[in-house]
Amino acid sequence: MSHGKQFTLYSHSFGPNGWKVAFVLNELGLQYETIYFDFGKKEQKAPEHIKYNPNGRIPTLIDHGNNDFVVWESNAIMIYLVEKYDKEHKISVSDPSEKMYQLQWLFFQASGQGPYFGQAGWFILWHHEKLPSAIERYQKEVIRVFGVLESVLSKQDWLVGGRCTIVDLSFITWNEAAIKHMVPDYNGFNLEKDFPAVYKWHIALLARESVSKVLEEKESLLAKK
Repeated sequence: MSHGKQFTLYSHSFGPNGWKVAFVLNELGLQYETIYFDFGKKEQKAPEHIKYNPNGRIPTLIDHGNNDFVVWESNAIMIYLVEKYDKEHKISVSDPSEKMYQLQWLFFQASGQGPYFGQAGWFILWHHEKLPSAIERYQKEVIRVFGVLESVLSKQDWLVGGRCTIVDLSFITWNEAAIKHMVPDYNGFNLEKDFPAVYKWHIALLARESVSKVLEEKESLLAKK
């Protein structure tokens, strides 16, 4: 089977995690094709996808240039891409200690940011009934995570290595979702005022050419819904 692009990315137009991978592919100038699943039809659970990703979620990446090597889980995909294709360490680090810090922050994003921000979004936007206690719990977690980031970014511009890496890129889409949908009405929340270092960092990330290009594609897809 021939492929026009080196990579196939299985993703979703709204879900934050697939776009994280697109940031990295664009940063590294890698050619890819994205297949966007319709979650309403449970396409992500279809046998055609499950054979690649037994978890039946997105994202999943197939590297046709590496014997159709398959990776799933967004941060694992990001690590794979920089380990194999970022030889100049454009958006990754090489020092052993910094690589551990890189891994540390990716674990924090995957366990401390994504799930709590996701639950906040679920109970605010999609749950069949309003549960104020659940909403409050997860909104507080969103604020707590912003506080963790603020405590570090108030002392340095980037999370690892003194420059933008996959670590910083991994936080963008969930931060965007939280700012727009999860905490805009929480106790007068104002990112710029409450977490100025996080705000400066986030704005710098959004200004990156690869990031703005991908987010424009996302907005274009959502506008067609």
